[in-house]
Amino acid sequence: MPLDQIGQTLASFYDALVAEGIPEHLAALVRQVRQADGADADGAAAGPHASCAREPRLALVVEDDPQVRALAEALLEETELGVVGCDSAEAALDVLQARGGEVALVFADVRLAGEMDGLQLARAVATLWPRARLVITSGRSVSRPEVPDQAVFIPKPWRALDVLVEAERAASDPHPPLP
Repeated sequence: MPLDQIGQTLASFYDALVAEGIPEHLAALVRQVRQADGADADGAAAGPHASCAREPRLALVVEDDPQVRALAEALLEETELGVVGCDSAEAALDVLQARGGEVALVFADVRLAGEMDGLQLARAVATLWPRARLVITSGRSVSRPEVPDQAVFIPKPWRALDVLVEAERAASDPHPPLP
């Protein structure tokens, strides 16, 4: 997909968010995150040691629908977390095996491409990377016993603010241990 087409797609998602009135909440959340990190409103470091690079923290978006995945990625890119998107649990596990110590948030749909579903992925993450914040989403109802105890369930269509709140919680937790 050409870069300008990706930009146009992201711009249309942003326009839809503006129409819903979400950016005010997003801007407030981004300001809170920047203030917590010691950055001023323009994102510049405030203070002599603020320029020291912190270890990157990642949000892993696992969604088989490319448009929904792109929307979630664009939304999470407005946080302090780096974002990696995958369409399958298997691809997500590859990322976790390589960078599991950096993953602060796993945001996964129940229905995914590949052999594993999002609930199987969630159980694997809960077992192997227990410090990563788990957020499961689905357009269908999911019974609580199917979702790991440490996971949060957000039904589709999810609200941007709900996703951002979970991202902020993940970003504010201590660094997850290396697997």
